Order: sequence, then C-alpha cells, then structure tokens
Amino acid sequence: MAVGLLTIELNLPMNGSLKGKRGILKPLIARLRREFNVSVCEADLQDELSAAVLEVACVSQTGALAHRQLQHVANAVEGWRLDAQLVDYRIELLG
Repeated sequence: MAVGLLTIELNLPMNGSLKGKRGILKPLIARLRREFNVSVCEADLQDELSAAVLEVACVSQTGALAHRQLQHVANAVEGWRLDAQLVDYRIELLG
C-alpha cells in the first residue's frame, strides 16, 4: 500500500475577496473529491486573496498507481479552471 500526496499551488488573479476565493476553491475541491475519490484540503495561504495551496492525498496499491492518479489530478486542475491558474505542483510518495 502506498500513500501519495500532491501539493498544488494556485494563482487566483481575478479574485478580490475571501468570499470570492471560497467561491473558486469549494467547487474545485468538491469536483476533485467526486471525480478522483481523493482527500483534498486548503493547506496554506488561507488569508491570501490571490493565491491558494491545496493538498490532495490518495491511497493506492502501489506507488506507481498513486503517482499516476495524482498526475491525472494535477493535469485536470490545470485544464478545468481559468480563474484558478496552476502555478506549480509537487508529488510525494509515502510508503
């Protein structure tokens, strides 16, 4: 069994309020949970209006499967939202 952790850094250039940020991130988090069956949380920069950091975790049989699933998640985030631009991401395998 392997646990994978994906850290996603997002730029929210058109956002001007915490309410607007929440309006961008909540649907994105819900869609990731629904479509990829992963755990997601906003991990850093909660008070920053124009940036966000999401942590995505998954459990899989092997490290290769976990890495592949998290790579699909990162690619999906990059393609889904125009108001949340993917700046960088990092995948770590635990175990």
